[in-house]
Amino acid sequence: MPTQTQLSDVPSPIDLQSEVDAKGWAESANQLRPWRVQFFEAISAAIPSERSARVLELGSGPGFLAEHIFRSHPSVHMTLLDFSEPMHALAMERLRPFAGRVSYVCRSFKEENWMEGLGTFDYIATNQAVHELRHKRYAERLHRSVRSILNLDGRYLVSDHFCGEGGMKEDALYMTIDEQRQALLAAGFEEVSELLCLGSMVLHGAA
Repeated sequence: MPTQTQLSDVPSPIDLQSEVDAKGWAESANQLRPWRVQFFEAISAAIPSERSARVLELGSGPGFLAEHIFRSHPSVHMTLLDFSEPMHALAMERLRPFAGRVSYVCRSFKEENWMEGLGTFDYIATNQAVHELRHKRYAERLHRSVRSILNLDGRYLVSDHFCGEGGMKEDALYMTIDEQRQALLAAGFEEVSELLCLGSMVLHGAA
């Protein structure tokens, strides 16, 4: 039987509501983990470039992934959802050339009804953000919410750190690769495939 300590949420070491912390994270993230760019490319490649699609990004941060998608997908419209106003400010600056094709929603996907009013999407993507739920026990609930606003022929592209050999050590925060797959299946996705595993991160596609 898990103790209350084991079930406690894991506190974040930084405050992404802080302009200083948000800017510091944006400046260092791709330097600390240079393989992140390959995840941007893999997620972008999973979206057909000729398709006019609605894409939602969860935990969009400073707009790194969105920039990759916009540059190779001229017909895509993106909705970027993040709880941090400072991160949205950084994204707006980065994505200024694509201003007509992007909408910003300041909301936390930790909230129970975060998806209300957003409509449905052809693709929903998230990169290095699921662990910001601050405990892995919330992942299945998030995935169920995602599935509820994904079009019938849509696809969920979800990457995050994994726990285990070559990955992270905090097993309350991070899931093993198999746990990530099982959480997606438990949320109702019928097809789950591993698209990329590199560094301490793994990308799954779910439909």
